[in-house]
Amino acid sequence: MGGCFSKPKPVELKIEVVLPEKERGKEELSASGKGSPRAYQGNGTARHFHAEERLPTYPGPQDCVEAAVCHVKDLENGQMREVELGWGKVLLVKDNGEFHALGHKCPHYGAPLVKGVLSRGRVRCPWHGACFNISTGDLEDFPGLDSLHKFQVKIEKEKVYVRASKQALQLQRRTKVMAKCISPSAGHSSSTNVLIVGAGAAGLVCAETLRQEGFSDRIVLCTLDRHLPYDRPKLSKSLDAQPEQLALRPKEFFRAYGIEVLTEAQVVTVDVKNKKVVFKDGFKLEYSKLLLAPGSSPKSLSCKGKEVENVFTIRTPEDANRVVRLARGRNAVVVGAGFLGMEVAAYLTEKAHSVSVVELEETPFRRFLGDRVGRALMKMFENNRVKFYMQTEVSELRAQEGKLKEVVLKSSKVVRADVCVVGIGAVPATGFLKQSGISLDSRGFIPVNKMMQTNIPGVFAAGDAVTFPLAWRNNRKVNIPHWQIAHVQGRVAAQNMLAQEAEISTVPYLWTAMFGKSLRYAGYGEGFDDVIIQGDLEELKFVAFYTKGDEVIAVASMNYDPIVSKVAEVLASGRTIRKREVETGDMSWLTGKGS
Repeated sequence: MGGCFSKPKPVELKIEVVLPEKERGKEELSASGKGSPRAYQGNGTARHFHAEERLPTYPGPQDCVEAAVCHVKDLENGQMREVELGWGKVLLVKDNGEFHALGHKCPHYGAPLVKGVLSRGRVRCPWHGACFNISTGDLEDFPGLDSLHKFQVKIEKEKVYVRASKQALQLQRRTKVMAKCISPSAGHSSSTNVLIVGAGAAGLVCAETLRQEGFSDRIVLCTLDRHLPYDRPKLSKSLDAQPEQLALRPKEFFRAYGIEVLTEAQVVTVDVKNKKVVFKDGFKLEYSKLLLAPGSSPKSLSCKGKEVENVFTIRTPEDANRVVRLARGRNAVVVGAGFLGMEVAAYLTEKAHSVSVVELEETPFRRFLGDRVGRALMKMFENNRVKFYMQTEVSELRAQEGKLKEVVLKSSKVVRADVCVVGIGAVPATGFLKQSGISLDSRGFIPVNKMMQTNIPGVFAAGDAVTFPLAWRNNRKVNIPHWQIAHVQGRVAAQNMLAQEAEISTVPYLWTAMFGKSLRYAGYGEGFDDVIIQGDLEELKFVAFYTKGDEVIAVASMNYDPIVSKVAEVLASGRTIRKREVETGDMSWLTGKGS
């Protein structure tokens, strides 16, 4: 048992482990990974078995390691520790006198969970806020798709022993067991049980949740994109990324679970009376349940010369890749100093000869993060040679031989430009619903209730194109076009398609990354009337609390982990944080167990 481990011999390895750490996340479903279906011959017909539900052969002793990892008194209640099992690390948690052992890395982007927040029986990731149940390892709040492995713990003679399969230790992620599609019509008939329009996070999570909940009928996921579902937030943060690096699940995954994906498929009409959609190429598909998750379309410039070549919005990997190619060693102009524009500008500083940002407001991110934080971030950009043209907009794009040469501003300044990226916001991509009878609000958003239901029975909506009641802001109807929210909404929609009566109740969580630094944000800060900053803005080591009246409604931080995850947990527990609690600079209220 414990203590008798020599370094394992690499020849027994079942999985390639020579990948550098940061690449490993992309190998989520490597050859013997948990997500790769295996076909077993059984009475002549191949049946797919999930690695986890393989024929009941339990991992033999040679596939497992067991070790004493600490003394029972080494951990206090509410403490977490990373422990080494010789084949990999495990997160050991002590909660209410009980020990739990789980995977130690967040499956989303590999964050060390030991630096996260333990509260109410779950651990929350310090980077992007995903939550995992400590008793099961199951993913309970997003982003990301996979759960953690849960390992056996036993206590003998005051020592804590952990037993784990070597494969699980190396995979660091667990795809939940899912049903297969057993519908005979799958793949060729003109009717489906569930149709999902839009294959972003909301659409994909909806499909996966249905399968996780045992739904085995036909699911069709259609997308305007030419790719399988991918990690869109990464596009503006690493414009060089290739579609296969961005894929959220490999091709085999969709095949194994019978999730049919129609790419480059545009829905032009939805006929709710006959439960039928019509595609641009004339193909008709009947459905019994429909999820609308079409996302948004980027706004483009409406100025003179808008048809000039080399002016882009960024929506696909192709857009992003083209921008980098054109910007290399040349002059780049970014219009709009919101998340997308600033991420693109930051990425291009190392590639382009010059980078300029044009923005109507006086500071970047002003409406979202306020003046002071905006100014501190602006300084970081200026230190990286980014030039700002604020409180102005583009009046003309000038070309030479059809290609962009100059951007003319309302302030009559002329900026040299070989490539221009436009990040001035987006509108919901719901034009195809105008005559459908499905309610849209004046801005084109689809209003839904807490169960993600539209005004038409059997029709659900999720993601960037919806407004929904935000529980902890008095059910105010809001649109939150962010990655984590889209995941949550996709899950809630699926649960309600299966009549589980689930309601959305999450604290929004988002992040941005520029020059290798991350800013994290939780809450909903719309309408804040004050910002209280603790720490050092100059040094970009701070936490900013956004308040309205005497209540904290959002928090942002840089280099201050896991404060944003901590605040998200406090808000998720239903507690109100008062302005006076954050004004004193005494953060002790946060380090409690989230009362």
